[in-house]
Amino acid sequence: MRAPLLRHTCAALLLALTLTDPLTFAQPSLTVTSSTKDLGNGVHVPGAIPSNLFEPLQHHLAFGKDYRTLYISWASFSFIRTPEVHFGTDPNNLNLTGTSRDSSTYPTSRTYNNHVKLMDLKPNTKYWYTVSYTNAAYAAYRPKYTFKTALQAGDMTPFSAAAFGDLGLMGPDGLSTRVGPLDTATNTVLGANETNTIQSLLQSADSYGFIAHFGDIGYADYYLRAATEGYFDNTPFLPTTKMIGVGHESLKEQFFDQMQPVTASRPWMVSLGNHEANCDNDANCPVGQTNFTFYINQFRMPGPDSGGVGNFWYSYNYGMAHFISLDTETDLGHGLAGPIQNKTNNHNGPFGVTMDAQIDWLVSNLKRVDRSRTPWVVVFLHRPWYTAVSPPSTPPAWQTAFEGIFQQYGVDIYMTGHVNTYERWSPRFNGTIDPKGYDNPSSPWPITVGAAGHFDGLDSFTNASTSKGWFGIDSIYGWSRLSFLDRQHVRLDYFSSGNSSIIDSQTLFKMH
Repeated sequence: MRAPLLRHTCAALLLALTLTDPLTFAQPSLTVTSSTKDLGNGVHVPGAIPSNLFEPLQHHLAFGKDYRTLYISWASFSFIRTPEVHFGTDPNNLNLTGTSRDSSTYPTSRTYNNHVKLMDLKPNTKYWYTVSYTNAAYAAYRPKYTFKTALQAGDMTPFSAAAFGDLGLMGPDGLSTRVGPLDTATNTVLGANETNTIQSLLQSADSYGFIAHFGDIGYADYYLRAATEGYFDNTPFLPTTKMIGVGHESLKEQFFDQMQPVTASRPWMVSLGNHEANCDNDANCPVGQTNFTFYINQFRMPGPDSGGVGNFWYSYNYGMAHFISLDTETDLGHGLAGPIQNKTNNHNGPFGVTMDAQIDWLVSNLKRVDRSRTPWVVVFLHRPWYTAVSPPSTPPAWQTAFEGIFQQYGVDIYMTGHVNTYERWSPRFNGTIDPKGYDNPSSPWPITVGAAGHFDGLDSFTNASTSKGWFGIDSIYGWSRLSFLDRQHVRLDYFSSGNSSIIDSQTLFKMH
């Protein structure tokens, strides 16, 4: 995740071209500007300022708590009083309209985030849609996008979800085939002729119904780090606070533009990570860029629909599975300190109205799961507690908060990121491997997929050879797919982003 402002027009155009060609990659621009504008040829350059400030950009979707509702979100460079979505099951007759008054921004943002909640949808149904000012004068051309609603709870039709954490910007101002002159990290570049994770997700989009992204979204907070490593030749090694704020916003805009070809048609269900907390992963942010500000404004998750809190903790149903997203960064309950809660100068959380709000909600949510309709229960959260990368000597607070509840209420799988590797641990609880392995275990299955790729590359295993019931990869960028085959079988596939091949696979059997 190289964090830049915006780049020269030629570098920006090169990035736009590479997103359409999965076998080529742009080089880092090394030069950062904050005034790049679209070229005026009907194509939007990622991160650029459009000629029409109402032009819809950065489209992304999210489920409500079930098939009936879906959020459509996009950005614009101007306030929209009444955001609108026109949609329907016939691409030639978008006869339905959803509206809202949800067009929000924050002091350092260049864009407004627009959100419309669609309701009364049919299950497992394909819709076409457009949003406010689509194809308006001087705007880049946009086709009618599509989305497909969730399967109704209790529908045992097989389905798949893409799942990963820790995905950053790609191309000239992000992860590419080059690094800055002072970069000393390993595994930080893409190989020649490799596709990146965003491209691989786009190539494989027909193989999954939605995306679960469990934290570290874009790495816009790495602008300062990239600058101090000499990545930009026109940026001082010690940028001003204002430059850091503008750099964060530019990187964020580029990332969401790059994701749009995927997220405009596949719901993107996110969990927060530490890199969403503030604008530089430290304490140099302008007012308005701390306390998960961009994360709160950019997304609409089904927290209110499921009794949770905003984008922080929530749940939703899809066919035979009940999914839960949790916050490992704050609100761990029972006096436990979140790893970045109220960190000096950042003021991160808490977000619950009581100390135990998230924990109480989780227990209540799990108690209400109807396992006859949704036999599978899967949790997404950012930080792992089992890892072969500098494993903790004592249980971290988030393990203390969550693992016992997962065991007590029969969570089948939990997936994490944060550690920038792929790690498949056999089912276990409190450090003890379940003797049944993947054949009807009573303990949950921990999986870490944090190798989607970003500016700082991958981590290296430090304790791999002594870990029993473990398989890991620390040298290949990738993402995973969870396939729910029936009420008793789930298959995990791990894909190499470089060529979209499956390099690890494991099936779990549970007697639900």
